[in-house]
Amino acid sequence: MSDQKNTILAIVLSALVLIGWQFYFGLPQMDKQKQIQQQQAQERSQQPPPTPQQPGTTAPQTPAAPGTAPQAPTQPGTVAQPMSRDAALALSPRVRIETPSLSGSIALKGGRIDDLSLVRYRETVDPSSPPIVLLAPSGSPHPFYAEFGWSPAGGAPLKLPNADTMWQQEGSGALGVGRPVPLVYDNGEGLLFRRTIAVDENYLFTLKDEVINKGATPVTLYPFALISRHGTPQTLGYYILHEGLIGVFGDKGLQEETYANIEKQKELSFAATNVWLGITDKYWAATLLPDTSTQVNAKFSTGTIGNNIKTYQSDYLGPAQTIAPGGAAAVDGRLFAGAKEVSIVDGYNDRLRLNKFDRLIDWGWFYFITKPLFLAMDWIYRHVGNFGLAILIVTVIIKFFFLPLANKSYASMAKMKAVQPEMMAIRERFADDKMKQQQAMMELYKKEKINPIAGCLPIVIQIPVFFALYKVLFVTIEMRHAPFFGWIRDLAAPDPTTVFNLFGLIAWDPSHVPLIGPFLLLGAWPLIMGVTMWFQMKLNPPPPDPTQAMIFNYMPIIFTFMLASFPAGLVIYWAWNNTLSVAQQSFIMHRHGAKIELWDNLKTTFAKKKPQG
Repeated sequence: MSDQKNTILAIVLSALVLIGWQFYFGLPQMDKQKQIQQQQAQERSQQPPPTPQQPGTTAPQTPAAPGTAPQAPTQPGTVAQPMSRDAALALSPRVRIETPSLSGSIALKGGRIDDLSLVRYRETVDPSSPPIVLLAPSGSPHPFYAEFGWSPAGGAPLKLPNADTMWQQEGSGALGVGRPVPLVYDNGEGLLFRRTIAVDENYLFTLKDEVINKGATPVTLYPFALISRHGTPQTLGYYILHEGLIGVFGDKGLQEETYANIEKQKELSFAATNVWLGITDKYWAATLLPDTSTQVNAKFSTGTIGNNIKTYQSDYLGPAQTIAPGGAAAVDGRLFAGAKEVSIVDGYNDRLRLNKFDRLIDWGWFYFITKPLFLAMDWIYRHVGNFGLAILIVTVIIKFFFLPLANKSYASMAKMKAVQPEMMAIRERFADDKMKQQQAMMELYKKEKINPIAGCLPIVIQIPVFFALYKVLFVTIEMRHAPFFGWIRDLAAPDPTTVFNLFGLIAWDPSHVPLIGPFLLLGAWPLIMGVTMWFQMKLNPPPPDPTQAMIFNYMPIIFTFMLASFPAGLVIYWAWNNTLSVAQQSFIMHRHGAKIELWDNLKTTFAKKKPQG
């Protein structure tokens, strides 16, 4: 009766774990992914043309306080009613951006870098899908832009470039690699502003801002740079992934603030040297890279604009520049705006001697495992041309390094398997006295030199590697849309097939079934993983407690459903790792003379089915 209750309890607990996982993790993440896809589709659709702008629909110009960077809520030219992206772009004459990695434009009105698409990355695995849009102008549905300029130092008001200033391009032509664009603005009051913008073949913009004082009095100005984002973007909401404001400020280490956190704190200030800061998404980012030897006053902040639209800003203010009559001053600024490719980010970090700029990619707490694991996979990928194969090869290498520990563990498990008859006899002899049963078991373990927990080591030692690989698949853009073979066209996405529509043979999407939809997304690779895990569990000696034994029996089923929503690359790793473990464990158990009942049962089953004569 007690065993029956334990069995029922085990089934109920297993079901609760599975249901809880799906409803609190699987289903919410599916909904978020769908919302993001729907939002992207809506933004691509043609919107109706905007109505003519009426007086008062833009926020009035509010001069920046002395020695501060302008704030997004007081940005002139911020349109209250969003219009289509094309309509917002048409509000200003523009200079085209054309590089192997980027396309877009610079607004001559305001001198902002506010139109940027990543031409090497598409929204879906379909190569004809639209490119990723990173930056967007003010007035569009989701403004996201970078701005550089000068802030007054106080005293007499100065006419400085702002978001309504119309810059003039010197010469003509698009901004490209080796083709910088000079912009000029004369305030008519003795100050001439010149800005030269250059871009490399990847994602780095370099700006040189000059001020020439043609007046009769000295002028003191503070250079500033900012990245502003209007509206709270859709985020995936994973605990292991940071999306929001990010930066490194001297020796303070990496600072990460989610959109929700900065809304609570309103503003965070940092005075430091060797700084970078910006706003990051999962795969893309826009960051400011001031001179590493210059002390700046940096800030994360938030506010509201228009119809209570939230804004988020990362900015810095450089040291004051005093320009004597007839003199000039110049400052340099840099902007990274693009995909967080590991080799490119690391290259900028080393070449520009930045402060831990490689942490722009969220390697997580297991940085010392995660990044080397990626570098190994990336090196193998460059030789085999397939990240899926690289995962399989790295798994073999990891198994090789853990071979001594795994062999010791499997040897202990083989001994446990060999003494199963004696253990059963002890349980029967002391069925009514659990204390004596445990004492007899411990004496048996001591006599046979068996470590009862050694069997857990193969699983325990692979948990950090599993988590690190999960991070690699989840955060590195190199894994995004990386194909394997067959139906796996994106190793960073879940297996797209499901057994409930015969792996695509039936034109039916089971995810739309109310309530149970998440349970029906059970692809081929999760099933393969579940089978390999079942084989591995059957090789282990059964736990002495019936409840534990029942839970262990249900673990392959639970993990099959849980991992169905994980990246396909991770499921392939787990299945391949299980397969290698089964082969290794079977060999060691056979060498130690342990009877492998699983293979004997399978041989008997197939022998019965084999036709006679």
